[in-house]
Amino acid sequence: MQRVRITLPIPDRVLSPNARVHWATKSRAVKAARQLAYIETRKAIASCKSFDPWDDALCVSRFYFATKRTRDKDNAQASLKAAFDGVADAGIVTNDSAFTHRIEIAEPDKANPRVEITISQWRQHED
Repeated sequence: MQRVRITLPIPDRVLSPNARVHWATKSRAVKAARQLAYIETRKAIASCKSFDPWDDALCVSRFYFATKRTRDKDNAQASLKAAFDGVADAGIVTNDSAFTHRIEIAEPDKANPRVEITISQWRQHED
């Protein structure tokens, strides 16, 4: 099974579904998050010996926030939408609806808040 790992900064708070910001502010944040995810994914794919786009992928997103405050996993996942669009743009999957997501909140890391996203080729099995 192939696996790719990328590390991104904690998403800008304007990317939260609860944010009430001007559309242009959100647009700039979406574009930046999407571009960064694209670049990091292309780098990760380039380090693989050979790579063909996957039909299905399991994405485990582990958040390392700076504080121990309680977080909503649904909002954390939603704030990554632009990043996952960038991952899909990079060609890791054949269709951007191919992702299955799992969100984890790790112990805080005040020195290096981040999101580590591990994307694995995944085959759904029907019973």
